[in-house]
Amino acid sequence: MGGAEANQLKGKAQGTSGPLSHIAMNPISFIGKEVIKFSFHLGRMVKLLWEILKAVPDFRTYSKPLAKQMLVIGNRSLTIIFFISILAGMTVSVQTAYNLKSYAPLYFLGSTMEKTIFLEFGPLLAAFILVGKVGATIAAELGTMRVTEQIDALESLAFNPVSYLILPRVVAGMIMVPVLTIFADAVGITAGWLTSIAKTNVTTRQFFYGFKSVYQTFDLSFGLIKAVFFGLTITFVSCYEGYYARQGAEGVGRAATSQWLSPLSSY
Repeated sequence: MGGAEANQLKGKAQGTSGPLSHIAMNPISFIGKEVIKFSFHLGRMVKLLWEILKAVPDFRTYSKPLAKQMLVIGNRSLTIIFFISILAGMTVSVQTAYNLKSYAPLYFLGSTMEKTIFLEFGPLLAAFILVGKVGATIAAELGTMRVTEQIDALESLAFNPVSYLILPRVVAGMIMVPVLTIFADAVGITAGWLTSIAKTNVTTRQFFYGFKSVYQTFDLSFGLIKAVFFGLTITFVSCYEGYYARQGAEGVGRAATSQWLSPLSSY
């Protein structure tokens, strides 16, 4: 048998022994490993959450880092949320006007903007920016502190790293995501209003008549409640991934990227 044929057979053999064939051959083993892995991470998350709750009374420790983290989250997210909210408001306005043309009064533009921005787009845009920009930074920061043994040094000095490093970031996320959501709501509604005036025959009076005709306090409050839970989920998972990072630079990179998955599943 020639060398080329031998290499070809070897490649086929390697292809048939890939991860998919392993799962097909041993489905029970694969499911068991995944269940064990899930249970391990779930237990460790519950433990970390309990440590966070125990650290809440220690306000003197996390008060200064809390103010700093709130400022950091706001500064890192404000500009990009501003531009994305403008694009979202313009898109909703144009698409709504196109779909409602000849089917409904133009003041329905204001009604659609109110429901779409307040209930969905506002909190969702703020959360996505927090995941991609702030969440990765949190995971990378804590992961670097873990692999360089800075967190171990805090623990050796009898200093609680959870109350100093994790709790301020989680609380800051729960506070700042609703604030950023209100900002995104205001920018999105304004952009939609200006676009409606520029691209359709609707007037300012008609637009805000439609806006007020369907407005309910529940719309804004429900969006803010969603934003609080988004902020909690994103910052907690980011802190978890970074706090338990291992294996040097590779572990830090894995923590900064894997924190995407769990928060996104909450949407």
